[in-house]
Amino acid sequence: MANISDTINMSFRVNKNLKTQADKLFKSLGMNTSVALNMFLTQSVREQALPFKPNMTASEPSAELKAALQELDDIEKGKIKVKGYHNVNTFIEDMLK
Repeated sequence: MANISDTINMSFRVNKNLKTQADKLFKSLGMNTSVALNMFLTQSVREQALPFKPNMTASEPSAELKAALQELDDIEKGKIKVKGYHNVNTFIEDMLK
């Protein structure tokens, strides 16, 4: 465990209801939220990854994502013409116009 002189304060935003629920959970596990967050950070650094697999699947892509994918498909098929660049300087010049 680090000395108190080796610690810093962290500040971040979290939903009030989520914080209340988390505090209650961690108290029932015999710790406070600060200890739980330190455990999470320590495990993340040790594993060089999240210490759990987040559920990142969605049953249906959003309308915005569907439209973006359709636009990309149309560009690839030549239905939508876009300007291509062979060097970054030309791209930057066009963006600054």
